[in-house]
Amino acid sequence: MSTVPEGQVPSCARCGAALPWLVSGSDATFTQDVQADVPVLVDFWAPWCGPCRVIGPVLEDLARERAGKLKVVKVNVDEHPRAPGEYGVQGIPTLLLFRGGKLAGRQVGAVPKATLSSWIDTH
Repeated sequence: MSTVPEGQVPSCARCGAALPWLVSGSDATFTQDVQADVPVLVDFWAPWCGPCRVIGPVLEDLARERAGKLKVVKVNVDEHPRAPGEYGVQGIPTLLLFRGGKLAGRQVGAVPKATLSSWIDTH
C-alpha cells in the first residue's frame, strides 16, 4: 500500500479530494500507523474470524464516508501478534481508537455501523 507523508491524509492527485485511508498494519509499523492528524481506528482481526468478516465492510464504509477525517488500520493478529499482545487484545475483532497517537477507546466484538460511528464520535 502507498504511504502518505506524515501530517497529511491521502488525496486525489487530480482534484485534491480526500480519499479513504485504509491500510494494512504490522508489528513493525504499528507505532507509526497510529500517528495521524485524524483519529486512527485499528482493527485487530483474523481471516478465520466470522465476526471480523462481518465488521470488515463496515470499516471500509466508514473509511469512505469519513475520507480525510479517519484512518483505518487493519492488523492480522495471526501474522502480527506483538501489537495485539501489547494492548491486551484477548478476543477479535477488537477495535482500538487512537487520537494523537494515544489510545482513546476500545470496542470488542462486531457492532452495527451506527453504534460504531457513534462510538468513534464519542471517543
